[in-house]
Amino acid sequence: MKTVIHKPISVLSIAGFDGSGGAGIQADTKTISAHGCYATNVLTALPIQNTTGVKNIYELPANAIREQIKSILDDIYPDAIKIGMVHSIELVEIIADELKHYNGPIVFDPVMVSTSGHQLIKDDTILACIENLFPIATIITPNLNEASILVNETINTTELMLIAGEKILNLNCKNVLIKGGHLEQKELISYLFQQNKSTTTFTSTKIITKNTHGSGCTLSSAIASNLAIGHPLKESVKLAQEYVEQAIYGSKDLIIGKGNGPLNHLFNPQKLKTNEIYN
Repeated sequence: MKTVIHKPISVLSIAGFDGSGGAGIQADTKTISAHGCYATNVLTALPIQNTTGVKNIYELPANAIREQIKSILDDIYPDAIKIGMVHSIELVEIIADELKHYNGPIVFDPVMVSTSGHQLIKDDTILACIENLFPIATIITPNLNEASILVNETINTTELMLIAGEKILNLNCKNVLIKGGHLEQKELISYLFQQNKSTTTFTSTKIITKNTHGSGCTLSSAIASNLAIGHPLKESVKLAQEYVEQAIYGSKDLIIGKGNGPLNHLFNPQKLKTNEIYN
């Protein structure tokens, strides 16, 4: 007689550290858990930061990152993967090499610019991301600053977002979500550009609050979680957008730290989701 075993739906986050708990691996883990998935992690860097900003960044040995990825893939094979900021060509190549045979969805959040507008990674690393990570990613999720870097022009209107999306889609991408959170307007607009050349518009109301730290990390890990659960791409993006909106609303009146506070990731946590397998 066969025994039924319940295997949790797992999502791997490959990202940096945030001791303040609002972004990076901490935000990813909270988001993945809130979706009822099991979170695993690969740490890529050790930033020293809190809600007021990044104070320093300590790099990890390249081999340590490679070994972490191998260790997780050998033991808890993820149903989806989210990749956050990668700060060197070597790290880009390691991640691409270790994931080249991975057969699940990959969400890449190409973190390139700080909240203050400073470019965080060098141009040659950006090129390495385009050449190595864009092709293996199911979807990339640049904000307006990152989209501007990718097309080498300032993107600050919905019209320019539509033009940029088509250009980025041609940079070895399968699907692109350009996030319009930085637009100066009451309604937030994002555009999903897909392989089949269709474009989907997502809208939401801008919530007046300073507690938006880690919203990009949260959105990308929410998309990965929904893909892991089995939702189609468009539905995964829609559900992720709704989750982020509710998480921001859930934190708008909170005071966490002296700067830009995090989202309330656990406003409505789901029970652990599992797949049944037979042994």
